[in-house]
Amino acid sequence: MADSSWLTRFPEMERTDLLAIRKTLDEGFRNFSRAYGDAIESFFDPLLAFLVWFEKLLLNTPWWIVLLCITALAYFASRSWKLCLGVVISFLLIGYFGMWEDTMRTMSIIIVSTVLALLIGLPVGILMSRSDRTQMIVTPLLDIMQTLPGFVYLIPVVMLLGIGKVPGVIAVVIYAIPPIIRLTNLGIRLVDAEVMEAATAYGASPMQRLLGVQIPLAMPTIMAGINQTIMMALSMVVIASMIGVKGLGQPVLKAITNQYFTLGMLNGLAIVVLAIVFDRISQAYAKRTQAHLGGIKNG
Repeated sequence: MADSSWLTRFPEMERTDLLAIRKTLDEGFRNFSRAYGDAIESFFDPLLAFLVWFEKLLLNTPWWIVLLCITALAYFASRSWKLCLGVVISFLLIGYFGMWEDTMRTMSIIIVSTVLALLIGLPVGILMSRSDRTQMIVTPLLDIMQTLPGFVYLIPVVMLLGIGKVPGVIAVVIYAIPPIIRLTNLGIRLVDAEVMEAATAYGASPMQRLLGVQIPLAMPTIMAGINQTIMMALSMVVIASMIGVKGLGQPVLKAITNQYFTLGMLNGLAIVVLAIVFDRISQAYAKRTQAHLGGIKNG
């Protein structure tokens, strides 16, 4: 009978190997963070300074000016007085229940994170639309980013940068950036080939075709990506509060740990209000853009 003792030893050997690999990786990451953590933190100092300035701007500006700016943005995007009225009532209720400062802190994080996601995501999406090889490389990375739980993003970011605003923004950007990349790529690829041929026949350069034809025609799809990016950024608010990001997420986290039902519900509803407001504004602008393009095509 053949000796089968190696079969009984195999699971123990496998666990030993895995533990050794994990220990090596953990030690390597700790050494990397010790060696380059300070340099990485200094690299993000301008972002931290801008975050602090923008948050103070929203907090120190009189509430009625902030509300007027948000209402004006809503009207510019939608041309709807009903949406503007809803925005005014929603933010007045937020102020009435004493959540104005936390809402402004959350807005500062969401706005900065969304702008960063757009600055990174739009060029990557455009590059994907122009290169099948780039699309093959980036698509699996986006799949991983959308599959990993939000908590996982916090581990390497916190180990490198500690807790605070910058790690929170980085985690939010990583979590929220896939939709804008995917939908920018999709929108540009869906532009009619005949339209592109006509632009080429008129002597348009590749950059002119991109900026004057592809991006305007893909704008409704790109706006849908922006909308999804904002929604995903808002969904990370509570998770980001675990690493010291101030805003509406911290009272919700406090309510969960201490069973403060009213505190959690009110701040959770404030997050929902922000999500609805940003969603309606971005969707309204996308519909107006689509209607404008439809009028041009029919004309």
